[in-house]
Amino acid sequence: MHPPYQAILLAGLTVFVAGCASYRPEPISPADNARLLDHRRLDDPRLQQFIAVGLDRERKPGSLPTWDLSSLTLAAIYYHPDLDIAHAKLRGAEAGVVTAHQRPNPRLNFTNIFIQPAVAGAAPLTIGPVIDFILETAGKREYRTAQAQHLAESARWDLAGVGWQVRAQVRTALLNLWAARQRLTLTRQRLDLQAQLVELVERRLALGEAASLDVARERINRSQITFAIRDLERAAADAQAQLAIAIGIPVSALEGVDFAFAAFDFPPTLAANLVTGDWRRAALTTRADVQGSLEAYAAAQSALQLEISNQYPNVSLSPGYNYDFGDNKYIFDLGVDLPIFHQNQGQIARAVANREQAAANFTALQARIVGAIDQAATAYRTAAQSLVTGDALLAEEQRRQRQIKNSFRAGQVDRPMLVTAALEVVATELSRFDVVVAQRQVLGALEDSLQQPVLDPAMARRPGTESPPRR
Repeated sequence: MHPPYQAILLAGLTVFVAGCASYRPEPISPADNARLLDHRRLDDPRLQQFIAVGLDRERKPGSLPTWDLSSLTLAAIYYHPDLDIAHAKLRGAEAGVVTAHQRPNPRLNFTNIFIQPAVAGAAPLTIGPVIDFILETAGKREYRTAQAQHLAESARWDLAGVGWQVRAQVRTALLNLWAARQRLTLTRQRLDLQAQLVELVERRLALGEAASLDVARERINRSQITFAIRDLERAAADAQAQLAIAIGIPVSALEGVDFAFAAFDFPPTLAANLVTGDWRRAALTTRADVQGSLEAYAAAQSALQLEISNQYPNVSLSPGYNYDFGDNKYIFDLGVDLPIFHQNQGQIARAVANREQAAANFTALQARIVGAIDQAATAYRTAAQSLVTGDALLAEEQRRQRQIKNSFRAGQVDRPMLVTAALEVVATELSRFDVVVAQRQVLGALEDSLQQPVLDPAMARRPGTESPPRR
């Protein structure tokens, strides 16, 4: 082999080997993976550091954060597997940008020339290397790169959207837990009062001052309240399990955790025009899915530009070398595609249709957001009116209870009447609390439609964009 051949082959092999990546296996062990999941805890030091950074708070060594809606949301962002999936999709989209920006690799081939030797002993075959270079024209590489960049940005906004979905799951589970515990407290008070009433009526029956039917009715009421407590205890356990799932930890990790429910106990009062004003405009322009849909439309625009530029053929340059009987022969081929049968019209038409679909998707998304905001705003106003009614009814029952207490002190009514008045107040408190829970649920729906932290304004940063540092 002649020296020029050796030099070309050596240089080519050196570049090829230097640029190759090596495979590193990373097998998954179901048992090991399950063990890691079972060992997830809220007292993990790296989780606590992550929460301290997320809340812009200084972390004291050995101290645990207050487990309220904000800190539990950050714990879910740290642990929840859906965010791992979204992060992986984002890394894939970012790798797509690198791929789109790459230039086509040259191709090395060898020309074989068969000849009838005129001189005895001459070689009947000569082989010469030829390298094919593809020169892209009409800005194809730039349009392809722009499309990939827009898709990567769309994936980034999808990650933020997944963060909001995880937050909604945490908020719903924590709200259900708060509601079950509050109802449980009120219902236990009701059971204590009902037990007192049963005892008083049984005493009356023993004295011949009450009918057995009255005693049976009060005993039935006591049994029903007892069963209601069992149902509420089960609801509280279910809500705690839902909260563990929403965070991405085993339910055992929540045992003994002291939760803070200030977001539900003291929710903010919203201005009447806030839902239909600044927040509404912000939701229609800056929500994660709105921004992601805009990036998807921009990617469709770039795809259309790429297909239009594909009408223009690329240029192929093929320099080569051949040694022929002492003669150095240099080859230079120039080639282009001939757009004879079509001018990429089918691909262009499909790209136009994809852009129209992306535009329609964006309009449909904004329409859904408008509907969700309007529905939540209407429900919020209705819930606020219902809460006013509940407050009035409770105040009336409490006023009546005070009157009966005064009459009892004056000897005008007996103790069963006093206990019955207390039972009516607790029953009204339970009915009013149902309205309170509905109002908090509406606030959650409003938060989802606006993608604004209504229940904890301190969490103003979009969740889901942080990179969990647990690995």
